[in-house]
Amino acid sequence: MNISGARMVTVIDPQLAGVSGNMMVGALIDLGAHPERTAEVMEDAASHFGGADVSVSEVKRAGLRATYVDVRADESLSVGYLEFLRLLEGISHPALDDEMLSMARAVFHTIAQAEASVHGVKLDEVHFHEVGAADAVADVMGAVFAYFDLNLHRDEVYTLPVAVGGGLVRGAHGLTPVPAPATTEILRGFPVTGGPSGVELATPTGSALLVNMVREHRRFFPPMEIQATGYGAGSMDPEFPNILRIVRGSGQVPHDTVTLLETNVDHLSGEVLGNIFERLLEAGALDVTLTPVIMKKNRPGQLIRVICRENEYERILEHLFSETGTLGVRIFPQVHRGVLERRIMEAEVDIKGRRTARFKVGLMGSRVVNARIEYEDARRISLETGIPLRDVIEMSEKQFRDLKFKADQENDGSGGLK
Repeated sequence: MNISGARMVTVIDPQLAGVSGNMMVGALIDLGAHPERTAEVMEDAASHFGGADVSVSEVKRAGLRATYVDVRADESLSVGYLEFLRLLEGISHPALDDEMLSMARAVFHTIAQAEASVHGVKLDEVHFHEVGAADAVADVMGAVFAYFDLNLHRDEVYTLPVAVGGGLVRGAHGLTPVPAPATTEILRGFPVTGGPSGVELATPTGSALLVNMVREHRRFFPPMEIQATGYGAGSMDPEFPNILRIVRGSGQVPHDTVTLLETNVDHLSGEVLGNIFERLLEAGALDVTLTPVIMKKNRPGQLIRVICRENEYERILEHLFSETGTLGVRIFPQVHRGVLERRIMEAEVDIKGRRTARFKVGLMGSRVVNARIEYEDARRISLETGIPLRDVIEMSEKQFRDLKFKADQENDGSGGLK
């Protein structure tokens, strides 16, 4: 039985000291990315923008050990976005593949879109100042390389709320409030917190890396078994630990995020309700339930609940309104649900002779949590043998569990299961 391993979860934690480009690189190296190769990629990328020297060292910030990546640029380029992209295309280090370069372009596109928005110009009119400098290019290319070097692109990656700092910062356009306007635009839709210091903690480069790396944001850590932690240091050494933390581990319970829709109705017949049930499933709903309820004035009614994918809820919502005639639907976005990996597996069972049956199996990592025989196969065996359906189901599922136990004991991954 070929079962994939546990899913990996990575949490980027910028809630104390924010995020910058070199902090991200440092945390990824500290997590296990190759330091020399990462530095080599960074210096090669920076050479197309004036050059930079990169050094990796271990430091302490407020008593905590961390990896610090120091990037010293030879000069700062100020280039237009289109010229910047042309220079970026010249990067061709053998350690960088197309997927890495595509992600790097996405990071810079995020920054360019933010700059265009805050300055009220078109994308091709954007002019990179600080971001066009060799050190910023080195940070992005280094972070992207280290991210893929650790295979984090295959993980479920989350971020916790971002500390942005406070006060004022001086840039190419003079004094601006913290967070900088571009940073504010990049982090739109992400939870942020001010402080704990009156300086800039979340930079545009660090923020753009963050939003392109993560799947979604969370207030707290997801259920996981921690396996490794990386700490990336910022350049300042204030009274608080100026570090970005990245935590990686295996997920304990697989989960996804869905949207829940619900409405109460008291004017629909059973036939109409049945039709609504089928139409919603045909429209892409993951699940539909009808629950009897008592409504206002003691009227009997039905609570219709629909689970759907987040990117499909508007289409399902339209169906719900048109099919029910309801005047209001409650929408619960980003509902987290535990979901086991599901597979259909075949196994031979001995019920008046050897017979093949399919089982719907729920997996948590490599462990089979539950298994149920497919109804059509159980019914077929019942008709072939004359044994009641209920007994066929009980016998088949017991034999499947016994086969799985034997396979685990032999540790060969087969044991009669396919």
